[in-house]
This record gives sequence, C-alpha cells and structure tokens, in this order.
Amino acid sequence: MDQQQIPLDSGTGLSTLAIALLKGVIYREGDERLWAALLNLQARVRDYMAVIGLELVLDEAEGYAFLRSKADDETETDKLPRLVARRPLSFPVSLLLALLRKKLAEFDAGGGDTRLVLSRDEIVDLIRVFLPDSSNEARLIDQIETHINKVVELGFLRKLKAAGGPAGFEVRRILKAFIDAQWLADFDARLATYQNQLAGKDSMEGETL
Repeated sequence: MDQQQIPLDSGTGLSTLAIALLKGVIYREGDERLWAALLNLQARVRDYMAVIGLELVLDEAEGYAFLRSKADDETETDKLPRLVARRPLSFPVSLLLALLRKKLAEFDAGGGDTRLVLSRDEIVDLIRVFLPDSSNEARLIDQIETHINKVVELGFLRKLKAAGGPAGFEVRRILKAFIDAQWLADFDARLATYQNQLAGKDSMEGETL
C-alpha cells in the first residue's frame, strides 16, 4: 500500500481519525488505509486528544488503537469531564476476561498462529468450573452465554460467522492492553478471590474498565 496517497496533511484526515477513535477501537485488519493514516499522524492525534483529556493507546505490533482517559493527576479545577466512561463489570465477566487473557498468553507462548479462536463450548468449559454449582444445567449455560455476549459487546471477543457449524469466537488481542503481564503474575491469587466471591456473591460488581 502506498501511504503517500493518503492526505496526511489535511485537517480532514485528522478529523476523520479523531471521529473513528471516539467511536471505538481502530484495527489494522479492519481498515488498512485508516490504520496507515493513523501511524503517520499519531503525534498530531495524541496532541489533539490530549486537549480533551484523552490518551491514544496504539500498539503497532498487535494492530489496534483506542482512546482512554488520561491519568487523573490534574488539579480539581483543571479536570475535564470523563469522556471515556469506566464500566463496572460483574465478577463472572471479570473472571471470563481473566481466563481468556491467560489462554491468550498460553497460546502466544506456543507460537504458531496469531489468532486465538475458541468455540462456544470451549469458552463454557473454561469458566463453568469456577462458577457456583447449579442443579439447573440449562440455566447455568444461559448465564454463561450472557457473560460471553457481554465480553463480545465490550470488544474482547469477536463472533465469527459459521459455515454450517457452530460459531467460533476470536479472542481480540486488545485484551492484552487491559490485562497486562503483571496482572497475570497475580492471577492465581485473584482467581482464589474470584472463587470465594462467586460462591455467594454472584451478582456483585467486580473490576472496571
């Protein structure tokens, strides 16, 4: 692709990138032309977003970029309204994200393909052993389906179209930006906490993003 064909010096180019980022994550695989423009204009995009209290997170190797609120180190009088809301997550959703992140780390350690794709049944098996026992199997599966759909809504899983068979789910690599290596190092301790909380407090709120 010839990146020089992109109108990098135009105000429209910068505005287009800003609008796309405010709408959600930009993936290299989703729009290579937009991604190329972002790489070339990233310094200007960072400055532009900083004015409204947002920080550009760009991972060129993994191929994604998104906005998040800057660290709250300003004085009270200088603070701007939060444009990127923090969303409370239920314990099961937080747990599922942690399990998917650990699965992604294991997958990366094994080398090979860069896309981790799991079936619905594999995701169900991943989390069900940590959830409270239930005599109603159908209800338990429905609850897990709800958690999976929430993770899809958050953008950490992408549902793949099935060709006559069960749908698969791609674990999006942007998950690494929200659950880092240090977090994973403490995973066992966190998991024990999750198990205790899930045993009797399934509806309580957990992590926030």
